[in-house]
Amino acid sequence: MPWSALGSATRQRLDAFRQLGRMQAGSLIISVFGDAVLPRGGRIWLGSLIGLLEPLGLNERLVRTSVFRLVKDEWLATEAVGRRSDYFLTAAGRRRFEEAARQIYAAQAPVWDRRWRLVLVVGELDARARERLRRALFWQGFGDLRAGCFIHPSADLRQVFDALTTDGMGAWLPALMPLLAANPHLGVSALDSDMVRRAWNLDDLAAGYQGFVQCYRPLLDEWAAPGRRPRDTAMAWQLRLLLIHDYRRLLLRDPELPEVLLPADWPGHQARALCRDLYQCLLDPSERFLDGALRLANGEVPTATPLLQERFQLLSPDAVPV
Repeated sequence: MPWSALGSATRQRLDAFRQLGRMQAGSLIISVFGDAVLPRGGRIWLGSLIGLLEPLGLNERLVRTSVFRLVKDEWLATEAVGRRSDYFLTAAGRRRFEEAARQIYAAQAPVWDRRWRLVLVVGELDARARERLRRALFWQGFGDLRAGCFIHPSADLRQVFDALTTDGMGAWLPALMPLLAANPHLGVSALDSDMVRRAWNLDDLAAGYQGFVQCYRPLLDEWAAPGRRPRDTAMAWQLRLLLIHDYRRLLLRDPELPEVLLPADWPGHQARALCRDLYQCLLDPSERFLDGALRLANGEVPTATPLLQERFQLLSPDAVPV
């Protein structure tokens, strides 16, 4: 399909991304690995990765620099195959994305057991360390109740501490106390909803989801109608990557609060359904593109596993996350 035949919303989204003044290449590369590479065995030739990202405005030098930094940060590892090299997620990097994937591709939000997960700072940490810890827990969805108390409704505390260790904060773990707590709703106690208002800026998160819907709803309107499915497979891949990348970055700071604690008409539900519908629309043509574009260092084409087809399939169009 020629560029002029693409819908206006499609052109606008791709153009807007290419014109970003500050490209977060490392984060986009992680989205490539998690969404496209992991279901095909988890590794990719560097030259193939460069080819996948060049149409989105990432030149070879930027991709190489970003990949080397991800190796240094232990997100990726490399293996030489002759004069070429494959790159793949480390065990820690795979664990990080698989945890994110549980949110991204889930049929619905988990049922709440009505217990809160707490991380308390009970030891000595200087101001710089506390700020680094706060940011790390923020990106795992934790809210900050101040006075060294961080809260989440459903996080796996063992995975939380493993992630802190992976991110270079293992030496601080003796200063942290993980706890499970249930609110008995005594007459003088804070209600769960009160803690939510104190711990999270839901207005900011809601605005993020509303922006996501405003950005991608026109794309779904363009491509979901019969006879308008994407025939340009490269374009379908680019849109799929940006869709998952933008959605993943929202979910990184979403605590997955249970329905009972969310405001009415929470826009996260609409964003989840929109992401599902557009992803399913783009999946087949984008996979055809990857069949021709994704290569290993030895020249082989990695094939998709059943993991790919399991994404979103349990969420019916009428389902509402709870």
